[in-house]
Amino acid sequence: MSQKFEQWSPLRRRLHGIIFEAETVEGRLFDIILLLAILLSVIIVMLETVPSYQLQYGRLFTVLEWIFTFIFLIEYGLRIYCVKKPWNYIFSFFGLVDLMSILPIFLSLIFVGTQSLMIIRGIRLLRVFRIFKLVNFLSQGQIIMAALKASREKIFLFMIFILILVSIFGSLMYLIEGRTNAGFDSIPRSIYWAIVTLTTVGYGDISPQSPIGQFLASLIMIAGYSILAVPTGIVTGEIIKSSNRAYTESCPHCTKEGHAKGAKFCDQCGGILNP
Repeated sequence: MSQKFEQWSPLRRRLHGIIFEAETVEGRLFDIILLLAILLSVIIVMLETVPSYQLQYGRLFTVLEWIFTFIFLIEYGLRIYCVKKPWNYIFSFFGLVDLMSILPIFLSLIFVGTQSLMIIRGIRLLRVFRIFKLVNFLSQGQIIMAALKASREKIFLFMIFILILVSIFGSLMYLIEGRTNAGFDSIPRSIYWAIVTLTTVGYGDISPQSPIGQFLASLIMIAGYSILAVPTGIVTGEIIKSSNRAYTESCPHCTKEGHAKGAKFCDQCGGILNP
């Protein structure tokens, strides 16, 4: 395996360190430049939807859009080139997002004609997917993802508990307010009210009228503040555990990120990491 890694050209290994990692000066500079390009391209997509701006600067927006698309196309090609197994990157989440950020402008050239104008607008809206590329630049993003993954079972059990709770509260409120014409005309609608109340959203479209119903609503509101703190505590605890083991080290074989500092082998595929 080490011999295969040594067969890589120095340029390919260097590009991998610059594009996929942020531990070097070149890597940080690449991230900053790409980050600015993504932000500017997303801003242009938003400004294009303003009729007055589109009328006055439409041609400029088109030119800038092609420039940014060309930049992202080069970046996409370099990412495919500098990984050991390109298909792992192409079909990964970020690989698909990168592809979707450059395809729409080319697809809009195919769908021409008066009847396809609405289709073109819909396709071009996919350029907003570029904003998902920002996740690549969050150094703490790997820590958050690892924490969410580690706490998924606890959060799942918590969600089941919440569903049971709102079902009970909704049923009770239906029994109490079902005949007061306050909007609690069915258990599902009452459960909807319980969810809105328990999450402290409070749309106000349905509200209890009887004293007993208002008392129950008060208990649900107070409970909502306590319940909302539970998932926060679960995720925060896992973030603390994960904060010491997530880094930007990326595997050149399977593109898995977040290896421990000083690791020599990928903990997913066993491949040798970029030295």
